[in-house]
Amino acid sequence: MAITPPESRRVSISKSCCGRSPICENLRRSIEVPMKFGFVTCVQLGLSCMEAIYEAGATLDLVITLPDDKAVGKSGRVYVDDFCRNNRVPLLKAGHINDQAVRDRIEHDAIDWLFIIGWSQIAGNELLAAPTLGVLGIHPTLLPVGRGRAAIPWAILKQLDRTGVTLFKLDSGVDTGPVVAQHEIPLSPDVDAAKLYNLVNDAHVLLIRDAIPRLVRGELPLVEQDEAQATFWPGRKPEDGEIALDGSVHEAERLVRAVTRPYPGAFFVQDGTRTVVWRARVANGLPQGGEPMLHFHDGILILDDVEISTIDKG
Repeated sequence: MAITPPESRRVSISKSCCGRSPICENLRRSIEVPMKFGFVTCVQLGLSCMEAIYEAGATLDLVITLPDDKAVGKSGRVYVDDFCRNNRVPLLKAGHINDQAVRDRIEHDAIDWLFIIGWSQIAGNELLAAPTLGVLGIHPTLLPVGRGRAAIPWAILKQLDRTGVTLFKLDSGVDTGPVVAQHEIPLSPDVDAAKLYNLVNDAHVLLIRDAIPRLVRGELPLVEQDEAQATFWPGRKPEDGEIALDGSVHEAERLVRAVTRPYPGAFFVQDGTRTVVWRARVANGLPQGGEPMLHFHDGILILDDVEISTIDKG
């Protein structure tokens, strides 16, 4: 289904465009040609960004998502059928972003910029080359710091006083492409994963709202990342959330905040039961009453929200 974009989406060359780089050459070829955007997602974060594109006055020409029976247990999984139907956007469902059918559709629809947000599959070089101007993604750190995975838990575990979100152009590396824009998020000492997840979601929307008008006008600053400042954060597994009962109360409290919902949670195993701790605080003095708690060598952790299950030994 072809959708005719409004006049406001027509491309003009920025005064800052040098006219010599591949991007500038592509933009020059695109004069007076409607800018076409595609979007790849299967989570709420991406849906929020798609809504932000329309709030910014632009439209989408193609949306790609997973088949309905894939990743049904994925955190934040959403179905974008209603959005696409209501906005009359063609919807393609594919098991992998690098499928030939995906590349064929992007090229057939002459997509200029493809957003990939909230999608765990790594885009291959052929997919990156399929859109006319490239592929854009958002990473929840201030790149080049924190390339890799588990950005929200790591920001808390590392006791950062600020983190952020980066809009960047994807290349063949992992989170290594040139930066388009960033939004900084100050971190309070008591922030937890749930709060930070919402702040990151809001930052995604702000970046998209700001970037879309500039993309439509062809004004796209691309700033190469400083490799000397780059760090890489590894992925985390559910078992990494186990509380060290012989460790520090402060480390335990931090771990609880870092991996609480929407993540699997911090936990400990004791007397044949597994206790997941969703919320906890370090006791200020000797606790009163019958509150559940854990004793550490340097303090007491009061457990405000727990979920207890019996370990099946069978």
